[in-house]
Amino acid sequence: PMVFVHEFAGDYRSFEPQMRHFARRYRCIAYNARGYPPSQVPEAVAAYSQERARDDILALLDGLSIARGHIVGVSMGSLAALHFGLHYPDRALSLVLGGCGYGALASEQEQFRSESASFAQKIDAEGMPNVAADYGSGPSRVQLENKDPRGFAEFVAMLAEHSSLGSTNTLRGVQMNRPSIYDMKESLAALTVPTLVMAGDEDEPCLDASLYLKRTIPSAGLALLPKTGHALNLEEPDLFNRLVDDFVHQVDAGRWHLRDPRSLGHSMLSQN
Repeated sequence: PMVFVHEFAGDYRSFEPQMRHFARRYRCIAYNARGYPPSQVPEAVAAYSQERARDDILALLDGLSIARGHIVGVSMGSLAALHFGLHYPDRALSLVLGGCGYGALASEQEQFRSESASFAQKIDAEGMPNVAADYGSGPSRVQLENKDPRGFAEFVAMLAEHSSLGSTNTLRGVQMNRPSIYDMKESLAALTVPTLVMAGDEDEPCLDASLYLKRTIPSAGLALLPKTGHALNLEEPDLFNRLVDDFVHQVDAGRWHLRDPRSLGHSMLSQN
């Protein structure tokens, strides 16, 4: 089975290109996170956290009697997938981490939290239907608009349908309080679940973080999608699907190996 975990600005519909492709060969599940109807929208911010997002994946697997699955996450969903793999490695066949790491660098943490808090306040004041277009025009979203204006319009329209309460609680409970991946180095270095890190090469907040994940997780491979922003599975669905398809096939065949330690040598040309 394959489980798809969506980003903050998306929902289960964001994975339509993946569901149509992978459902031909796999059992595929895309779900809405808490705070995203028709899933429950708890009123208290305390009901939202990175730990709860992680455990909601576990609850989904348990509820569907799925022992193990390929967990595919994008942005906010990639961090939920990563934490799931770290805490429940026996339940993950593999991890796909797309667009992972916003606000992770120490130099960017305060800016990310400040912008998240400001956007939550804007949603409180104006409502999600009135601020969706503003969020959709961010620096890492314009690539989707340029490539696929119709797809971009659909993305913004779906974002406008999101619960204002669920969105603000997600920002305040999950986004603003999640730990930095740079503070998880020991745990990441021990992760052996097959992992594919993916990022668009124009998604600036993810580039350093993606390299860090590749260098730290011994089971990680890294794929950069050219001329691509944050919504990589929507911008480049064919390339995204082919990369994930090849990765999952290698995992299922037992051919996705840990990094050979010899490749970490200090010499550039020889072993000595």
